[in-house]
Amino acid sequence: MGPKTRILDATMLVFRRHGFRRSSIEQVAEAAGLTRQALYHHFESKEALFRAVIERIHESAIAAEEAAVAEAETAGGNLGDILAAGMTARMSTMIGSLDGSPHLEELYSEHLVHARDLYQTYAARYAERMVATIARNVRRQQLALPQDLSPAEFGRLVEMSMYAAKSQYPAMQPADAFLKDMAIMVRTLCAGVVPKSEKPPTKKAAPAKKPTRRTTGGQS
Repeated sequence: MGPKTRILDATMLVFRRHGFRRSSIEQVAEAAGLTRQALYHHFESKEALFRAVIERIHESAIAAEEAAVAEAETAGGNLGDILAAGMTARMSTMIGSLDGSPHLEELYSEHLVHARDLYQTYAARYAERMVATIARNVRRQQLALPQDLSPAEFGRLVEMSMYAAKSQYPAMQPADAFLKDMAIMVRTLCAGVVPKSEKPPTKKAAPAKKPTRRTTGGQS
């Protein structure tokens, strides 16, 4: 195990125990078995440590989501199964990284203060992967998305279902209930996805009738 990995493991432990505001460089150095000077050789501040931890959590979540999607696709799951599996793996990984901490709400809020740019970067990466997964399975399974939505438009709705579930569960707790409701919302959205062969034909609008000119008293 390299020094950076050991430091980040210790940082996760300290932040889980004390939250962000009450944690210190000294606590992390002690937990990592390093001197404060040795820790500063790798990270210049507590904020830098926090950002590194957030980045690590997101990278782990992306890897978990990709693995779950690949497994569900290999098993022949429908689009709802595939997307629900991927999002559940993603969010389970994020929740599990801070599991048992009494400071969850503080850590999530500080995440947006000290790592908002990372949040935006990873939100875009999650969205890109979601769209790619939808497009790939629509093509492979010959599916028609509801309302003739594009994969990007449908993916945005799926991501919104996660934020809707979050709004009902502060700090995504209790985790089991949050994950269950999120998966139900994803599958409900995907219930409108059908094979192209089953999609009813789009009705063409009837051409507008030309107005009839009335004649009065023999004049036109």
